[in-house]
Amino acid sequence: MILAEWKEEYYQALLEKNTEYEGVFYVGVKTTGVFCRPTCPARKPKFENCEFYETAKEALLASFRPCQRCRPLSHPSRVSDLVRQLVEAVEAHPEKRWKDEDFRQLSVDASTARRQFKKRFGMTFVEYARARRMGLALGNIRSGRPVIDAQLAMGYESSSGFRDAFSRIMGAAPSRLEENRVLRAAWLDTPLGPMIAIADEEALYLLEFVDRRGLEREVERLRKRTKSAVIPGFTGPIRSIERELAQYFDGRLTEFTTPLRLLGTPFQQQVWTRLRQIPPGETRSYAELASEVGSPSAFRAVAQANGANQLALVIPCHRVINANGDLGGYGGGLSRKSWLLKHEKQEGGAYDAYSNQAN
Repeated sequence: MILAEWKEEYYQALLEKNTEYEGVFYVGVKTTGVFCRPTCPARKPKFENCEFYETAKEALLASFRPCQRCRPLSHPSRVSDLVRQLVEAVEAHPEKRWKDEDFRQLSVDASTARRQFKKRFGMTFVEYARARRMGLALGNIRSGRPVIDAQLAMGYESSSGFRDAFSRIMGAAPSRLEENRVLRAAWLDTPLGPMIAIADEEALYLLEFVDRRGLEREVERLRKRTKSAVIPGFTGPIRSIERELAQYFDGRLTEFTTPLRLLGTPFQQQVWTRLRQIPPGETRSYAELASEVGSPSAFRAVAQANGANQLALVIPCHRVINANGDLGGYGGGLSRKSWLLKHEKQEGGAYDAYSNQAN
C-alpha cells in the first residue's frame, strides 16, 4: 500500500493521466474491482474509492483484476506478446490451475513464460496465476462467502488442497483469516544485507535480517499470534522504517520513531524498553541490564528476552555483550554485531552533531 501523504499526489496524477507516473503506482477501484495504470482512459473514480499500490502483484493479492481498457499487465510498449497472451488467458479463466498441457495448447514454452514473467513482474507465470486466483479467494472470504464457496470457485475439489495452497500464498489458512487481519511483508536492502519488514497500516511487527536462522519460525509464530495472513506489500510503517534505516546507516539517526507493535510478555517488553534507552555507541552486559530492569539475578531471562526480540536494530539487542567484554550472541550473526557496534561508536560524534542540529 502507498503512504497516506502520497495518495493525493497519485490521485491528481490519475486525474491528469500523467504519463510520468507510469510504473510508479497502480490504482485499485473499490467500486469496480479492477486496477489500472495512471493513464487509464476510463472515467475517474472518486478519491475515497481508490486504493494505491506500488506493484501489480500487490493489487492482485488485494483481489483486484486488471482493467480491460488500460491493460496494466500487458501494455504493448512494456511487455512481450507472449506475456500479454498469457495475461489475457488468465483473465479469461482466472480460476484455472495451469498445467503443461495448457501451455502446449497455446503453443507456448513453459520455461520461456517463466523467465519472461520473472523478468517483467518479479514472479513466474505460475506464481502470477496463483496470486490472481488466491486474490479472488481472499476477496470472496472477506466479503462473507463461505470458505467452501471460495474453494470451489477457484477450482479446488479438495478442501485440504485449497487450504494448503491458500496458506502458501496468504500465510494463513482460510478458516482463520479475519477481517482486517492482513500483514504486509517487504524486502529492504541495507549495507549489511537484506532485511524483511512486516507491518500493518499502523505499526511495525517484525524487522529481521533475511538470513537469520529460524526466521521462518518467527514469521509463523507472528502469523499464529496475530491470526493474520502475511502477503507481499508496503505499508506506512514499512516505508517509515525503510527511510530510518537509511538514516541509521548514514549515521544521521538519533532514534527510531516508526510505530511498533511489541508482542511479548510484560518482562520481555520491560527489557525491550530498557534496550531502547541504551544510547548508540554504548553497551551493557546482561547482568547490568538485569539490574536496570530491577531483577539483578534474572540475567538469563534478560538474555532470553534479547533472543525473543523481533525488531532488529530498532530494539538494539546488539548493544548487550558479555560481562568480560566478549560480544556474546546475536541472531543476525556476530560479524554484523561487531560491525554495528563499531559503526555506532565511530559515528558517535555524527549522532551528537545531528541531534544538536535537529534540536
